Amino acid sequence: MTPQRLQPLYHRERAGRVFVFDAGAMAWQDTANPGLRLKPVRNDDERGEFLGLVSFAPFVRSALHQHRGVATSFVLDGGLTDYQGPIKRHQVGINRLGSTHDAISYEHTTLVARLEGPVWYPPREGEPSGVHAGSAQREFVNPDPDVPPDINVTVDELAPQPTGIAGVRRQAIYDYAGTGTTRRLVQWLLRPTSELPVCRAGDWIELWVRGGELEVNGERAYANCFVVVEPGAALTLKSPFGACVLAWAEGREVWPEGNGLANLFGF
Repeated sequence: MTPQRLQPLYHRERAGRVFVFDAGAMAWQDTANPGLRLKPVRNDDERGEFLGLVSFAPFVRSALHQHRGVATSFVLDGGLTDYQGPIKRHQVGINRLGSTHDAISYEHTTLVARLEGPVWYPPREGEPSGVHAGSAQREFVNPDPDVPPDINVTVDELAPQPTGIAGVRRQAIYDYAGTGTTRRLVQWLLRPTSELPVCRAGDWIELWVRGGELEVNGERAYANCFVVVEPGAALTLKSPFGACVLAWAEGREVWPEGNGLANLFGF
């Protein structure tokens, strides 16, 4: 069975805009794998890119696959198990180029997922399930069996670091070292009444509000909202009542003169 073509809410267009998407209001979309559903904010089969939510019913396999780019997943609920062992609730799992595994859910599992490259499935697995954007059938071997397929990070145990903005701290989850790209994944902790002066996105910035609420360019982004910031967009953030946010950045933000010490992502 061929997976249905997923309808994303957003395509990369690089026009200096900022968007807020409420994932709670989005409908789940079925894939060709029964029990595996998606809420895609962005789904690009040509680039193998995805941003959104993934849901596994109990005892559902991803099928054997190999990542041809970085993938990061935050476990909202439940967990997955591969040959390395389990990834658990409120951990981020990082799959690097060449990560090769088959994951199964033994309980209902929901992930916040970001895929940055295509994924290969061997022909013996049949048609790709549709859980990964840019899925293709290819024969492959594990390029480095001594390297674990996952880096699992317990986010809330990471030490908070200052950002140079009062009331805003970051927890560094992944610095993309060795990937050939200069990117960052962090968790922001914003105390109530914190406010960021206007900055400009040097490259793509994507946020998922884990808890609390942000005001993004004057628009509310509450828990379970995604925010997409295109390169060059002006960005203002406020958190009148506090917020916890996962944040991916493909480049450093640009600050006006007088804010040279501000560094939201740790570049």
